Amino acid sequence: DVQLVESGGGTVQAGGSLELSCRVFGDTYSRNFMGWFRRQGSGNEREGIAALVTDTGFTFYANSVKGRFTVSLDNAKNTLFLRMKSLKPEDSAVYYCAAVGTMWGYETQWYRPDAYDYWGQGTQVSVSS
Repeated sequence: DVQLVESGGGTVQAGGSLELSCRVFGDTYSRNFMGWFRRQGSGNEREGIAALVTDTGFTFYANSVKGRFTVSLDNAKNTLFLRMKSLKPEDSAVYYCAAVGTMWGYETQWYRPDAYDYWGQGTQVSVSS
């Protein structure tokens, strides 16, 4: 089993930067694939924005964040990071990290919330104009 705890959210002005952290507790084989999602506004839909394959380091990004966000993993600290720069008001959302042990066809599945088994509680990011 895996527990995920996000931190690092807050309020920042447009053009600024933030770094989110996701501490992973539990067995390592349940977190071979890790991703970041966000939920904007009052909707329930979660948008997959970045993902990382932990044994290869392969990363994937949504077009909306490509070039501005970077996902990385510190294995020694069991922590997944999301470094965000050039933030825009439309990046305001609750950000979640997620993990799963196995994901078939991850190249085309990484952005799907239903591809992940474990979720953190979320952290709020607000970007003011």
